[in-house]
Amino acid sequence: MIELRSLAWIALVGLFLSVQSHGDHGPQTWQRTHTSVVAILPTWPGYDRPGFGAPRGTAPEGSGFFWTARNGSQSTPFIVTAAHVVSEATRIEARDASGNRFDLELIAIDAASDLALLRAPTEAPGLEIMSTMPPPGTHVCALGNPFGVGISMSCGVVSAPLRTELGMQSIESFVQTDTAINPGSSGGPLVDAQGVVVGVMTVMFSRDADIDAGVNFAVSGDVLVDRLAPHAH
Repeated sequence: MIELRSLAWIALVGLFLSVQSHGDHGPQTWQRTHTSVVAILPTWPGYDRPGFGAPRGTAPEGSGFFWTARNGSQSTPFIVTAAHVVSEATRIEARDASGNRFDLELIAIDAASDLALLRAPTEAPGLEIMSTMPPPGTHVCALGNPFGVGISMSCGVVSAPLRTELGMQSIESFVQTDTAINPGSSGGPLVDAQGVVVGVMTVMFSRDADIDAGVNFAVSGDVLVDRLAPHAH
């Protein structure tokens, strides 16, 4: 009886440590991804510097990330963001995790999926895109530039892997998450524990104001590849 109790206790401790290890991957996720994430600084018509004149419902700053768009290359000059972050900008700058600033070249805007592709003057580690939809409960983290305060990370879970026909944009294949998202986070990556991108943050649900309501949406990785890969050359 004592042996059985001991074995049961050992199994319980092992299960606890396994769950704790799975849930405590945040620091590792940050280390794998944050150097690939940038703040996007658009200059809007009528202004000569970023941070002013953003259209109603659009944050003065946004987010983006370096994307590994080519096989066999660990670094890339390509940056993904949300189309609404840069669609009317007369100049687009980026600020990386170290505070360095550089101009970006707009390569493509896909308004139907609210995605945009830009080229940087330098290469950086690119994030990979998940090829399948993550199941509900998958632990995910969103990296971005909420309210323009700088690159940070918030974590939650996948609430639903495939949301369509929400009436938000022409092409809809969203990953729904309860991860905290705020103005300025648009264009940032939603990643799994290994730092693989499951979606691009574009929409947060709020009836009255731009505040986080725990129902947020990321354009799925398969849409990103389908709509932007033809332009990444």
